[in-house]
Amino acid sequence: MGKSHPPKPSKYFLPVHPSAIILIMTVDATPLIWVDSSKALQDLAEDLSTYSQVAVDTESNSLYAYQEQVCLIQFSTPSADYLVDPLRLRDLSALDPLFASERIEKIFHAAEYDLICLKRDFGFTFRNIFDTMHAARILGRSEVGLANLLKQEFGLQLEKHYQRADWSQRPLPPAMLEYARHDTHFLIPLRQRLATALQQKGLWELAREDFARLTEVSPPNTDLSRGPDWNLAQRYNLTPQQMAVLAALYAYRDEQARQANLPHFKILSNEVLLELARTLPQNPRDLSRLGLLNAKQRARFQEGLLETIRAALTAPPPPRPRNGIPDEAVLARLEHLRQWRKQLGRHLGVESDIILPRDLMERIARENPTRLEDLAQIMQSTPWRFRRFGTEILRVLQEANFALAHP
Repeated sequence: MGKSHPPKPSKYFLPVHPSAIILIMTVDATPLIWVDSSKALQDLAEDLSTYSQVAVDTESNSLYAYQEQVCLIQFSTPSADYLVDPLRLRDLSALDPLFASERIEKIFHAAEYDLICLKRDFGFTFRNIFDTMHAARILGRSEVGLANLLKQEFGLQLEKHYQRADWSQRPLPPAMLEYARHDTHFLIPLRQRLATALQQKGLWELAREDFARLTEVSPPNTDLSRGPDWNLAQRYNLTPQQMAVLAALYAYRDEQARQANLPHFKILSNEVLLELARTLPQNPRDLSRLGLLNAKQRARFQEGLLETIRAALTAPPPPRPRNGIPDEAVLARLEHLRQWRKQLGRHLGVESDIILPRDLMERIARENPTRLEDLAQIMQSTPWRFRRFGTEILRVLQEANFALAHP
């Protein structure tokens, strides 16, 4: 199927108590298979289709490239760990049936980012997922990182050496291969622990509706060349002309990042651009006096920055967006709902968005339903919450509307 890496002692999971040793022996005994050919990918897809649960994770290069991309996809089953190389494999459509399957549960940790990246880069459709991080949040856990959960549940300590590594490099060092497999290897037993806890607390249906909502997440329409937000002008008292300069500096940085194939922050930070727009240096001496650039940045960008600032001083400011601020009634209802879910979340020992997700809360505030039937239509994707909180939500809206009518 692919190149199988022989088991080796784990450097990244350290036993905290004796029961952890069994789990460490399990990961060392499981084959690690590198998948970088069409034949190996097809074999992998066929193998994964025989399981009812598959663990999944991704690694991207967001810290190292102008446009990030998925550089590695990890899968784990009870029998093997797989590392798929999407940089070598141009066609990953063999995985379409897996991700779209209602029968096979895909287990992620912090699924939203992975789903966005996989949809953006490969157009996958997702059904039937389980998110171990979100499950832990529903259970009221205060520390929901994978390392924390593995320590809590299995007494394992995960050393996160390669969180900020460049996953686009090839070949990947053996230590990074081992690190990558550990992000999925324990997700299936972790899922079993969390699912049992959810069922025991009567929260399983709530979790399932949130997992279903997660599958609908869409990649944002991100324009990397987009200019600064006009909110900055108010926050930092920028004049329209300073805003024109800031927009030009954003465009200059974007072009430099594109040419160098680097993320924006590795060219110049937002804070540097903002200070340049506020102070408007006109020559090298003014720029040097600000102390914003290091020697390498001065050598590369000084001339371009000064030319950009001078040209923008006579340019029109960027157009203001249309006013999308809700009216006072919507804001008042939103505030009442926000306070209600905050108090209830504190009482139940969970974060407030577990009670009512923000997007749903904002829609309810805008549409202002007055009957349970209307609220049920809005909350059709969250039937557990509607049954549990629907009457309270209507009461909160009525209180808000009464306060508006009787100031």
